[in-house]
Amino acid sequence: MSLTELITGVEDHQKTLTIFNAGPTAAEDLRERFADRNVHVQTEQTESGRPGEFITLSEDEEVIAAASLTSFTDSLDEGRQYITRDNSPYASILDHLDETMFTSWSIQRMTAASREIEDRAWRVGQGTLHAGFQTLSTLQGELDLYERLGETDVDVHAYAVPDVEPPEYSTFSLHLERSNEIADSWFVVFDGGGDPTQKCALLAEEREPREFYGFWTYDESTVDWIIDYLEETYGYLEQ
Repeated sequence: MSLTELITGVEDHQKTLTIFNAGPTAAEDLRERFADRNVHVQTEQTESGRPGEFITLSEDEEVIAAASLTSFTDSLDEGRQYITRDNSPYASILDHLDETMFTSWSIQRMTAASREIEDRAWRVGQGTLHAGFQTLSTLQGELDLYERLGETDVDVHAYAVPDVEPPEYSTFSLHLERSNEIADSWFVVFDGGGDPTQKCALLAEEREPREFYGFWTYDESTVDWIIDYLEETYGYLEQ
């Protein structure tokens, strides 16, 4: 299985957000908010109208998370980051939306999501981080950041297709690959630094010019699979 096949497998599993006991405005609002996600939004009414307005997330007709509609939408209004965990009432819904496809993300949104994982690796201060930049020219724009990250105890690996001369670098490992998969893929993967709860990954492919389709995940087995695949497939290090 390739990185593209993994993305396709995630894409084939659509989740459903069901809004109970609320008017059509609430549904339209969430449809707009999740327009770039592979999520179906629908409405239902309980016979008694109780316990008020709430929301469930289901997959294959099985409910996997639930929350108060008000707490969920209020927290979205507060500007929740792309990749994070906390103990708030709505956290379970968004945590279960990891490994749900996003569509047509711009470079700006991809960069913001990548920073979440890079910052996590920086805070943990150890472990291994794998990052795919598509091309060396893209890596050049991130060189200072990755040099600083490599100065910590994090073992940093960068992957890119050589479209320019390799930059000068000293604190991370560079994998030069003439591969369509590397040219098309944007990924940032952190192994958690010995703490399984810190494992996370962002994986996407460029299907249209500068528009990315993919997912993020905290699932330990998925993160491990991506790392194993990268190490087995692109293990050669540029000297």
